[in-house]
Amino acid sequence: MEERLQKLLSAAGVCSRRKAEEYITAGRVTVNGTPARLGDRADPQRDNIALDGREISLPGAVTVLMLYKPRGVVTTLSDEKGRKTVAHILEGHPGRVWPVGRLDMDSEGLLLLTDDGDLTHALLHPRHEIEKEYRVWVTGFHRKAVEALSRPMILDGQSLRPAQVSLVDRVHDRAILSIIIHEGKNRQIRRMCAQCGLRVTRLKRVREGALPLDPALSPGQWRPLTQEEMELLRHETFLQD
Repeated sequence: MEERLQKLLSAAGVCSRRKAEEYITAGRVTVNGTPARLGDRADPQRDNIALDGREISLPGAVTVLMLYKPRGVVTTLSDEKGRKTVAHILEGHPGRVWPVGRLDMDSEGLLLLTDDGDLTHALLHPRHEIEKEYRVWVTGFHRKAVEALSRPMILDGQSLRPAQVSLVDRVHDRAILSIIIHEGKNRQIRRMCAQCGLRVTRLKRVREGALPLDPALSPGQWRPLTQEEMELLRHETFLQD
């Protein structure tokens, strides 16, 4: 399928779209040996695209979806207990994708799904330190809660990196917190809160890395990532190296 050259160069990881426009204007990009012009299109399956005489190879198309996972849905493709899974929500999507990481059944918010193993590994690998931000509704709030949650904690015998915690709103002993973590242990935030005497009544993931949950999505809705969002993900992982 034909695409604009600047989009193809960006998808190949050569440069940004804006930089690609500069390369095209400077005459550094050719299609089948002919210097390209701004606005030209090409089919990477049929045409030879080159920058400074070196052929550009494009990877296969990668699918990444942003889903607003609702509460009561299991983050798996199948469930032996017959519970509703993210696969049920994605019925009608033409390809096979899988969840990147976990979001427990009682939690909601941003969940990425992809068909790319390298991207999955990059987003989950600890060395990339991808932040995950949550809005957390709690009861039992007390004045030392934020400080306690911000200190180093231990779960399953392992030390956690200190979370970044701030108070968003409070009414008596009920509060909304912003909590940013890097790990993804099972029910991590709920267990952290329990250690500090707090009970979580609602938990919503609102950001993963630089990618925020689209406010236009309602629970159960999903959409493909835009090219700009894909570039945000690549920037934070080895896929940009």
